[in-house]
Amino acid sequence: MDWADRLNRCVAYIEEHLAEEIDYKELGRLACCSPYHFQRMFSCMAGVPFAEYVRKRRMSLAAVELQDGRARVIDVAQKYGYQSPTAFNRAFRSVHGIAPSAVRPGRALRSFPPIHFQLSVKGAEGLEYRIEKKEGFRIVGRAAPLCPDMEENFAVVPQMWTRAVADGTLGRLNDLGDAQPKGLLGVCACVGGEPWKYYIAVSSTRESSGWEEYTVPASVWAIFPGAGTNRSVQELERRIFAEWLPASGYEYGSAPDIEVYLQADPQDARYEIWVPVARAGE
Repeated sequence: MDWADRLNRCVAYIEEHLAEEIDYKELGRLACCSPYHFQRMFSCMAGVPFAEYVRKRRMSLAAVELQDGRARVIDVAQKYGYQSPTAFNRAFRSVHGIAPSAVRPGRALRSFPPIHFQLSVKGAEGLEYRIEKKEGFRIVGRAAPLCPDMEENFAVVPQMWTRAVADGTLGRLNDLGDAQPKGLLGVCACVGGEPWKYYIAVSSTRESSGWEEYTVPASVWAIFPGAGTNRSVQELERRIFAEWLPASGYEYGSAPDIEVYLQADPQDARYEIWVPVARAGE
């Protein structure tokens, strides 16, 4: 079963549970990867964050139920998981541009049908990568918790980097780094049963009083080099997960995603994106 088939199974599960709490662990099981990796893959292939997709589907169904004027707004809000009328109103407006109380027969609304994934051949632009097997290594740095909803984490990571620049963290970490991989690391440790965390760190064998530590497990990595601005990092990640991984013959492995900043200049960076992989079916 390829990535498109797995994601379509996840879409079917989502459709069956739109009026319930979505189980991220079940989605990870259906996609044969961690809940974190599922959301990352989904967002890159769909072109929309996973939580936003679910919100649009729920608001599409909510609009249908409100159109005939018989359903109460508060009942529809609760059905789709909104205990606060204010939160439901905000979500509904973000999709339809009007308040749920303003829905009337004949009023223009927006419909977002269920998505369907399929692999397609795109441009012939090459994507450089290499496959390397690495032993585990220790990192030290600063960490912040991540939540299961990836959309909420979009603000956490940039704020961490901004603080790390302002308070001198990056300079102190550079002094600690003495092992491979060289450079500043952005590590999404979102595997296994441990709490999810994001680390700004370096690989180090030195004493590290006052820093958080984490051991990156041994893994096989698909490593993609890149250069440019922060926006180029995001574009490279999109191509990896939307173009390379689905057709590569590899699956996600059980290790963190890592960004290795060989030159950590926001406007002129040199970096590598490390994706943990395993041969499909192994």
